[in-house]
Amino acid sequence: MQSASLVACYSHLLFFQLYPRFRRFECKVFLTEAFRYLGGTCAECMVDNTHVIVLHGTGANMVPTAEMAAFAERFHFVWKAHELGDADRSGRVEAPMAFIENNFYAGRSFADFDDANRQARAWCDKVNATFNRRWHASRRELFAVEQSHLRPLPLWIPPVYELYQRTVDTEGFVNLHRVRYSVPYRLIGRELEVRELKDRVEMYDGPRQVASHRRVLEPSDVRISIPEHRPPRGEGRKAHATSPYEQQLLQLEPRLGPYVAALKSKVAGQGGAALRRLLRMLRDDPRDPLLAAVATALEYGLFDLERLERLVLRHVGREYFVLPSQEDDPEDDDEAE
Repeated sequence: MQSASLVACYSHLLFFQLYPRFRRFECKVFLTEAFRYLGGTCAECMVDNTHVIVLHGTGANMVPTAEMAAFAERFHFVWKAHELGDADRSGRVEAPMAFIENNFYAGRSFADFDDANRQARAWCDKVNATFNRRWHASRRELFAVEQSHLRPLPLWIPPVYELYQRTVDTEGFVNLHRVRYSVPYRLIGRELEVRELKDRVEMYDGPRQVASHRRVLEPSDVRISIPEHRPPRGEGRKAHATSPYEQQLLQLEPRLGPYVAALKSKVAGQGGAALRRLLRMLRDDPRDPLLAAVATALEYGLFDLERLERLVLRHVGREYFVLPSQEDDPEDDDEAE
């Protein structure tokens, strides 16, 4: 199980969690959990010079990204990065990680990341409560003395989430990080808003939540389906269901019904693209030449809309751009006089 360890340490109190990747999303999720565990925040949060937080600069000149600066403002602290080459400050950040690697991982196995993080939290509770002979107290007892210096948490802590736009595929799933989550089958082809939270993945159609799944961290290339999202057995997707384009076509010109039905049987899928193009022709072209061209196309089984458009132009040319014959030429009449 490939993982990235994120460690928070206030004075001597330890808290850490494991994640499959390290992005700003995981960083904000972890720090939110750490602040809840500590019961407050400190004035400064020291980090190494990671690109996840740092926009540019190092040490005292470090400037965080706008996203992470806004996160820090929400919890009333500021980011601080240790200076390059400052072994003492760098060690203050890295020493807890070495302690965890040497004392937590040995002899342990994990079913998944949820199991690993449950074990990590239980181990932190145990270590923080264990008496330390060098300090003559436990980490938890030392923290109790210093806890009053922490800044209180906001009254409401909004959930951390990452926002995506996804189109529902032809099988009724949306794909997020190589995991496919089901949505109601009636939403096939719709574009949904997908929110990735700490342990849930939620799908929204506008303001309405249409699906919610437990977030899967691994393995990849799996499908997560809810039975209620599938059509009832034997129903499937109704073949006779009419698309919005077909409804508009038949409402504007009912005489196109036979050609529309034949067109749908000749093109792949539901014929949405072909019907949309035919609807555009109905709106743009003269009605009589179009109907005449459609009648000819239906008679000879022509369902290529490129050829239908050329046929419409031919009928338009015959009816609207007829040149007068020599017998009817008024100039000839004048010469005869």
